[in-house]
Amino acid sequence: MTNPTITIPAAEMLQLFNAILLKQGLTPEKARQCAEVFTNNSIDGVYTHGVNRFPRFVEYIQKGYIDIQAEPTLKHQWGGVQQWDGNLGPGPLNAIHATNSAMQLAQQHGIGCVALANTNHWMRGGTYGWQAAKAGFVFIGWTNTTSLMPTWGAVDNKLGNNPLVMALPYEQEAIVLDMAMSQYSFGALELADMKKEQLPVYGGFDTHGQLTTDPGAIRASRRPLPIGYWKGAGLALLLDVLAAVLSGGLSVHEITQQKTEMAVSQVFIAIDTNKLGNHAAIAQVVKNIITDYHRSTPESNKAITFPGERVLQTRQRNLQQGIPVVKEVWATVNALNQ
Repeated sequence: MTNPTITIPAAEMLQLFNAILLKQGLTPEKARQCAEVFTNNSIDGVYTHGVNRFPRFVEYIQKGYIDIQAEPTLKHQWGGVQQWDGNLGPGPLNAIHATNSAMQLAQQHGIGCVALANTNHWMRGGTYGWQAAKAGFVFIGWTNTTSLMPTWGAVDNKLGNNPLVMALPYEQEAIVLDMAMSQYSFGALELADMKKEQLPVYGGFDTHGQLTTDPGAIRASRRPLPIGYWKGAGLALLLDVLAAVLSGGLSVHEITQQKTEMAVSQVFIAIDTNKLGNHAAIAQVVKNIITDYHRSTPESNKAITFPGERVLQTRQRNLQQGIPVVKEVWATVNALNQ
């Protein structure tokens, strides 16, 4: 069987993304920032929200779903809470701005909460967890989405897979949890289906209502499995409610009525741990917890890693050896530069 992937140096990928975005009319600064987000997501192994997603990002610009001229505007502020309108600008740029604003508020108040309405897909939520944690902050953030997942006991989709991100600094890097409320994101299902791979554990239901590890069958039924069954379904619901309430933006059922996934609502919370009374001891506390965690007895020689640890390993490998890209995806990206 022929290898469906090729390896692309990170610098080459960044340069191509940047060139394509400049052709789409983005300013040099916006093109650079967006190109970096898509490249860094790919370097870190999150191909579903990096190189694989890039053509759709360009398509949404061309269709006018993403307004490349838009800048976020502040709607309301009280203390450490701000509400912003993303004005349908590029999702990654709005999210970077919201994370920076949350960190500025946290420096003033100890904690900052920025709620963002009317924005676009932020791509990998972990991007903003890494951004904040590397700057020394604890971060909690989430987004709602179009309806992609049934609530527990239902067959039709009423819930978003509403990714949740939690992050904090750890030694020279960070601990970053980035997870959708579905067992596998639709991007992960798409990639596994493209590679004709089965999922390691059940990822959803087939059209007959049976649990399956076949990504194609789950995509056909559009019934992914909530994490933790009813618990993930409940968490997905509350994340949507809070995103809509805090931002004054749209909820999942309203987003679903749009022509595509756009005008989503997001929340970005930053905490400045230097403002805490125990700040001098925090680094050692975290190190002790992770040391004990790594002492877990592994099953079948499996590696015990904390959230974000495998990302660091993938990042190092992809920077040294190149980024693996599905050949047809890379051909699609290159065609955008013709």
